Amino acid sequence: MSETDLIKLYSERILALAADIPHLDRLPEPDATVKRRAPLCGSTVTVDINMRDGVITDYGQDVKACALGQAAASIVGANIIGRTRDEVETARNALRDMLKHDGPTPPAPFDGLEVLRPARDYKNRHASIMLAIEATLEAMDKAAQSDCA
Repeated sequence: MSETDLIKLYSERILALAADIPHLDRLPEPDATVKRRAPLCGSTVTVDINMRDGVITDYGQDVKACALGQAAASIVGANIIGRTRDEVETARNALRDMLKHDGPTPPAPFDGLEVLRPARDYKNRHASIMLAIEATLEAMDKAAQSDCA
């Protein structure tokens, strides 16, 4: 990766998002907690959620990731409260498609993930970018299962 490529990839906007991640406090009594790790780079994200009637009502995260993973966690964290599983799954699928196939930008309120489009050429970064939204979706499934128990 050349220096020009690095500068393009780690744009000012990505670094600003990485420096201002919302909901960094873990929840004291979450309905579900999920920790995900990107095996290639070692990035980790732990997500705590509380849900009511199928909607996220509170969110906490612990993010130990590269700037791209942190930026993704920042965008997810800023927009996740009030979201349903379908909305999160749609955003996750669109983000994956954007990175792998240069697909469309994820729909609002997750359209800020567009800033990560330059990372599509760096497949080794995709797992870190996907961590927060995948952990959130898994936590939603886990919370739903414990509701049924």
